[in-house]
Amino acid sequence: MQRRNLLVALLLLALAAGMFLVRAFFGAFNPPHPLAGIYPAAANPLPALQVTFADPAWDGRTIPVGQNCRRFQGHGDTPPLQVEGIPAGANAVLIEFHDEGFRAMKNGGHGIVGYRTAGPSVRVPAIPGETVDGLPPGAFIEVPHRGGDYGGPGYLPPCSGGSGNLYTITVKAVFKSDTDPAANRLLAQTRMDLGRY
Repeated sequence: MQRRNLLVALLLLALAAGMFLVRAFFGAFNPPHPLAGIYPAAANPLPALQVTFADPAWDGRTIPVGQNCRRFQGHGDTPPLQVEGIPAGANAVLIEFHDEGFRAMKNGGHGIVGYRTAGPSVRVPAIPGETVDGLPPGAFIEVPHRGGDYGGPGYLPPCSGGSGNLYTITVKAVFKSDTDPAANRLLAQTRMDLGRY
């Protein structure tokens, strides 16, 4: 009887340890959002932005030829975007790039770029990938990509090697304070598909 109880206790302990390791393993590949807590939402629910591609080569279904990372012979830039419905008080647009097919690169894993703005609409120009140099005036890198040495610094263009991963973006209108981070606010947002690569 004691031997059986000991065996059951050991099995339960092994099961608990296994569950802990599984959570730790998958947690490492599903990192928290890099902007968590930095831009608290000003409203619930948030208003939606109206975002469209400003270049017809981007259709939301397939990543245009060449707009992938250098590792796969690309020279990708961010897609130029027209953003409408920016609320009063916003002074920047942030664009988060996600790879929905690779857990470690969700939540802005391909980088978060920013563009300074004023007014209810803005055309965000193409921002070069895999560099922090030569950005258009008003553009900045809010958070570099998490791909490690998989690409140059800044924004990492789609880099799945053509395996069909879905790439998406989240566009956020924010108030970004240069002096008081506690004043930062998320004012509106929307999510859309970039396409598959």
